[in-house]
Amino acid sequence: MSSAPSAGSTLSAGLLSTDLDDLGVTLGPDGGRLRIWSGAAQAMELVVFDDTDLDWATDSLPLEPVGGGVWEVTTHLLRAGTRYAVRVDGPHAPGNTFNRNTLLVEPYSRGLARGGYDDWRSVVVDGSFDWGGVEKPEVPLDRTVLYEGHLKGLSKRHPGVPPALHGTYAGLAHPAMIEHFLALGVTSIELLPVHAFATEPRLLQHGLSNYWGYNSLNFFTPHAPYATAQSRREGPESVLREFKGMVRLLHEAGLEVVLDVVYNHTAEEGIGGPRSSLRGIDNRAYYRQQDDGAYIDVTGCGNSVDTSTDAAARLILDSLRYWANEVQIDGFRFDLAATLGRDADHHFTPDHPLLRAIIDDPALAGVKKISEPWDVGMGGWQTGNFGDGWSEWNDRYRDRVRNFWLSDVDYARRASAAPVGIGGFATRLAGSANTFSQERGPLASVNFVTAHDGFTLRDLVSYDVKHNLGNGEQNRDGADTNRSFNHGAEGPTDDEGILATRRKAMRNLLGTLLLSAGIPMLTAGDEFGRTQRGNNNAYCHDSPLTWLSWEHADWQRDLFAHVQRLIALRRENPALRPIRFARLDEHTPSASVMEWFDEHGETMSGERWTSSSHRTLQYVAASTPEVEEFNRILLIVHGTERDTEVTLPEIDGVTRYVSLWSSVDETPVDDRDDHAPGDVVAVPGTSMHLFRAE
Repeated sequence: MSSAPSAGSTLSAGLLSTDLDDLGVTLGPDGGRLRIWSGAAQAMELVVFDDTDLDWATDSLPLEPVGGGVWEVTTHLLRAGTRYAVRVDGPHAPGNTFNRNTLLVEPYSRGLARGGYDDWRSVVVDGSFDWGGVEKPEVPLDRTVLYEGHLKGLSKRHPGVPPALHGTYAGLAHPAMIEHFLALGVTSIELLPVHAFATEPRLLQHGLSNYWGYNSLNFFTPHAPYATAQSRREGPESVLREFKGMVRLLHEAGLEVVLDVVYNHTAEEGIGGPRSSLRGIDNRAYYRQQDDGAYIDVTGCGNSVDTSTDAAARLILDSLRYWANEVQIDGFRFDLAATLGRDADHHFTPDHPLLRAIIDDPALAGVKKISEPWDVGMGGWQTGNFGDGWSEWNDRYRDRVRNFWLSDVDYARRASAAPVGIGGFATRLAGSANTFSQERGPLASVNFVTAHDGFTLRDLVSYDVKHNLGNGEQNRDGADTNRSFNHGAEGPTDDEGILATRRKAMRNLLGTLLLSAGIPMLTAGDEFGRTQRGNNNAYCHDSPLTWLSWEHADWQRDLFAHVQRLIALRRENPALRPIRFARLDEHTPSASVMEWFDEHGETMSGERWTSSSHRTLQYVAASTPEVEEFNRILLIVHGTERDTEVTLPEIDGVTRYVSLWSSVDETPVDDRDDHAPGDVVAVPGTSMHLFRAE
């Protein structure tokens, strides 16, 4: 049951409507009350099924309209464990798809039982759970390091996890997995979708599955196949209990749980697809349509949830409240979030009532909100345009960093000079102030070089083109522009020179990610250089291709050590993680005052910022502390394959530079050299070197 926001909330009147309170099943001493919203329904019926035979309907009861489009029934038949569905009848008109014979999933279901393909029953779940006093870690944004991974793929092959727990909620929280997360240093585990989802018929015909899970059946139910066999046998109550147990154990270890949530579309696909829930309850209200009923699809998935209607927006808001409070989730990454911000005319607006509600709702206070700030509709690319309180996936950061270390270097090999200089790269390194406003600051940017979607880090430095034939679409799917560079051979090679260059390229990409201002997101497996053999759209492969391997060569263990070192250095040096942008000639608390020098130790000139022949930079960031000690770092970035020499800058108050990390080293070096201002340091081609300025 979801409570209404406080009276002081700034949520819109429609989202605050008490008519929309307490939808779904609310259990009481004499049974349960079911409330369902449909603005166009003419009749609604509850159908109750046998506890073991989902085809045996044991009772049916009508729901009565109680105002505001809500239908309601209270009955002793609704108790924990009850299997049920609803039937809805209504007018036949463009945009309506009512069918009084179709059994539908109730949208607020906390549990689901499956009878067969496209055959589901809602299940009443009590949801009681002993949290044992464990609270959310509440990791500050500036200290957050996101680790994006697949619930099943993370633990499926881990030798330290018992086979019965492989690929499960319990497996993710096993001590062997927690040990890995803590050793690496990440703070927040961001899981690909774990809402109940289905595989599209097209994939089933090819013998494939929807592995990633971006095809939601229901916004309140955890995906049952990710639970252990024992929990699945015991039913939805046990599945939910296992999920909450996972959250509790991760919280005990100080690790946050962030969910990738898919509210922009559902598994009902386009017209003619499954009629499993919202389409049969009120198609016109829940999905974006033309006047004639044709769908307006801005997601590329067949349908788009119409968040301009109060019922659809409230469904999403109530789902978020449920996961954030009853399941204790720490944050959400919103898939194709631009769709959620489209108004009744289907135009994106950052002040959309739902987007503001997600930020302003007291029930979601302190929860991390991360948008994927685009969709595939007109005006769908909105990076930098979400409002205060949002962090955003920064695709501009991804593209610029890949260009600088990969495609620019590829270009320079063929043309003797890179196409651009270092200025754009430096802007991304410093927090993307040209994308995010002064008020929002650098923590509005979620920086990433790779994600679940696209090449892995290792494939990014090993393939020039995608290799997606195994997806069954003749290599037509997946991005064609990857900004990747194979460094001289496509895919696997025995050439040690190429392999060494690839390893350094990975270290440069990881170093940039973890030393940039903003919130870094590391993709699971990149710390070991995992490969998907050039497949940049492996959404349909539930196999060793996508499951993490835990057998590693020496170079992979070295790469892991580099990521460990970089995350630790980020944690230890607040100058690397400013909360605010510095203002010229002002003291801004928790900012980093930045200075920029060329390879001669001189202040960067305008010409050197833009010239493609100058790709060497010395970046000095000094913290303006509120709660931490003063800190200052120097980062050398050298973006050509020619070796060079750099004169360390002379800065007031700096007497020495202590070496902390270099991307040149195959293994992180523990002996830290000291250098004086004015010293000349040899810098090999395409490399980075971090110092602490003392």
